[in-house]
Amino acid sequence: MEIVMLGAPGTGKGTVGKLLSKEFGIPHVSSGEIFRSYSQRHGELADEIASYINSGTLVPDELTIKLIKKRLNEPDMVNGFILDGFPRTVAQGESLNEILAEQDREINIVVNLDLSDEEIIDRIVKRRTCPNPECREIYNLEFKPPKVEGICDVCGSRLIVRSDDNEETVRQRLKTYHETSEELVEYYKKQALLYTVKLNKESNVTTMGIAEEIRSYFE
Repeated sequence: MEIVMLGAPGTGKGTVGKLLSKEFGIPHVSSGEIFRSYSQRHGELADEIASYINSGTLVPDELTIKLIKKRLNEPDMVNGFILDGFPRTVAQGESLNEILAEQDREINIVVNLDLSDEEIIDRIVKRRTCPNPECREIYNLEFKPPKVEGICDVCGSRLIVRSDDNEETVRQRLKTYHETSEELVEYYKKQALLYTVKLNKESNVTTMGIAEEIRSYFE
């Protein structure tokens, strides 16, 4: 089963993707985490990726596709995946189809999470993230605070504010997203793959329900 998650930054793609990963027993792969992993290493490539992340602009297609293709060819992806944050453009969508065609696979569904920009900004500036690569649990100071302030409930790591979780960067990321998302949404709609879930501020506590809705849609 091959699933693509669409939606602006902060719509909850990661949270819903992880729930679907548990539901279907396939990996949740976040392009953002792949980029952040590389950005924390040493060397010219790491510095280049970090510069894109911190400015809120997209990592160029050639580099993005190279890293995603490498991940999709790893052994744990053989039974399917939930891809979060890629593709972001029609060109990337076409490249993904080509990569999957080489493996005799195709996308089964594209889940599009839809939330207003102002609610997204409010979510992200209140977001706190566990930096432990084996955990990556996400919290929100308003609707999902940790039990102990500043500490991850799951692994006990000290929570951080990601360098790109500030209003200026978020607004730039949203601007970039909207400039490319409409064409991509239409691209998948024409292929009868798109499934849009309308969200609102109260949807923060119903991500399990969203995952259930998607599972029911498959059935």
